[in-house]
Amino acid sequence: MASAFISGVAGETLSPAEAAFFRSAAPAGLILFARNCTSHEQIRRLVADVREAVGGGDEFLVLIDQEGGRVQRLRPPLGRALPAAQAYADLYADDPAVARDAAFLAARLLADDLKALGINTDCAPVLDVPIPGAHDVIGDRAYGREPGQVAALARAVAEGFMAGGVLPVIKHIPGHGRALQDSHHTLPVVTEPHAVLSATDFAPFKALADMPAAMTAHVVFTAIDEAQPASTSRRVTREVIRGEIGFDGLLMSDDLSMKALSGTFAERARGVLAAGSDLALHCNGVMAEMEEVAGAVPSLSGESLRRFRAALAVLGRSEPYDSVKAETQLALALGTGRRHAESV
Repeated sequence: MASAFISGVAGETLSPAEAAFFRSAAPAGLILFARNCTSHEQIRRLVADVREAVGGGDEFLVLIDQEGGRVQRLRPPLGRALPAAQAYADLYADDPAVARDAAFLAARLLADDLKALGINTDCAPVLDVPIPGAHDVIGDRAYGREPGQVAALARAVAEGFMAGGVLPVIKHIPGHGRALQDSHHTLPVVTEPHAVLSATDFAPFKALADMPAAMTAHVVFTAIDEAQPASTSRRVTREVIRGEIGFDGLLMSDDLSMKALSGTFAERARGVLAAGSDLALHCNGVMAEMEEVAGAVPSLSGESLRRFRAALAVLGRSEPYDSVKAETQLALALGTGRRHAESV
């Protein structure tokens, strides 16, 4: 049975030590970064080697962050040049229907690209709603500054992925847009009242509560839990993510190696799972840390196993479409966008 964590690897090939680790630890998934990707054949081989090490079964996630703009691990020539989310927000201002269609088509085409490499999960779309003065760690990764617009465009992206059999992971639940700091480097603290958070930050996630997977935010919301970030807060998970928002899908933490968290890696892994996440995410490929995380987590069981298998069910979908027509429609739509639109 898979263990309740997702792991990275150090480089372009699976070392004997890493193969032995994946064989014994049996993580629920692998996450890829630019350091792991140099050619299409190399990516396919790496994914295949990891899959073989964990037993070759179908119950395994292969993740990547391929949002577009600043956050895309596969850049030309490895992958298509994708615009940041802001490009679709700009389109939305002129024609919401065109913007939604473009967002869907981009995700549907990307799903084919990812599946051809053995990648079945994209850590996207971002549902965060930035405010003026917030740290630009979200910035143009957001689909707008109004919750309804963010929800509409993010749903189009998620549905595009799922139509192509790729699992979308909405993030960063229950919201990172109001943070004044970058959680990669420090722990953001948000002090707005609960009512304000409900009407803004939480709203897109509530609108997409039916999605199959989500990633938590390493952000403290003092109105709910003054001490713990959402990712390690039982109260935020129980009362907001599972309660108010109503999300019952597979819940994974953001990266355990981010500096927003403190403590040993075993403590971090136990913390996110004790708070209510189903999976702990560890990304940097450092073997000592991977071993510490693996030693701290249980096998998937109960509700976490149910949610994991429900998320896996998305991977079997494949809705037919005309990819050539989709490419043309997307290029035409983004051609009307402003400076945020890159070539596709």
